[in-house]
Amino acid sequence: MALLIGKKIGMTQLFDESGVVTPVTVIEAGPCSIVQVKTPEKEGYSAIQIGFIDAKESRTTSPMAGHYRKAGVKPQRILREVRVDDTNGFEVGGAIDVKAFEGVEKVHVTGTSKGRGFAGTVKRHHFKIGRRTHGNKSHREPGSVGACATPARIFKGKKLPGRMGGVTRTVKNLPVVQIDEENNLIFVKGAVPGANNGVVFVRTAL
Repeated sequence: MALLIGKKIGMTQLFDESGVVTPVTVIEAGPCSIVQVKTPEKEGYSAIQIGFIDAKESRTTSPMAGHYRKAGVKPQRILREVRVDDTNGFEVGGAIDVKAFEGVEKVHVTGTSKGRGFAGTVKRHHFKIGRRTHGNKSHREPGSVGACATPARIFKGKKLPGRMGGVTRTVKNLPVVQIDEENNLIFVKGAVPGANNGVVFVRTAL
């Protein structure tokens, strides 16, 4: 399974030889440094720690600076641990780049959706607005939300105003349209969560 930490560059479109246009998202995937390899014999499970984007050592805590120094890599701004079935082929101090996705047809992309702040029911849950006629004062209000004496409370899961966006979401089975090994870019069909320059996690679709 190929896996990389990347950065969402933005969206564009690609034309094939027959002139068909495909909307794609451009992701700068890697290179990711391998900071640690965990084995069942030592840690009890198989996993690797990968880092993305070099950081200043002055902005790294002393314990983490020692962790990176032991691996022989520069401090990383983003560090993630990923479970793998087999750690063979992964070496501490090495790197994983977009070449790992050669021949891969579809990927899963995980990112943090855009935060919209506190939103009402019309924007958050697509409620219909009230009539804008004479005497009506309920234009964007949710309306009645519960019963009276029984049950005298609001059931969990009720669609109400609240915080919108800013949550982790995964879009699955996005087709890989093109790979640019020279610039570490991967072009996937469709949209992925988050704003431009947001951090995403790309892995091979099972």
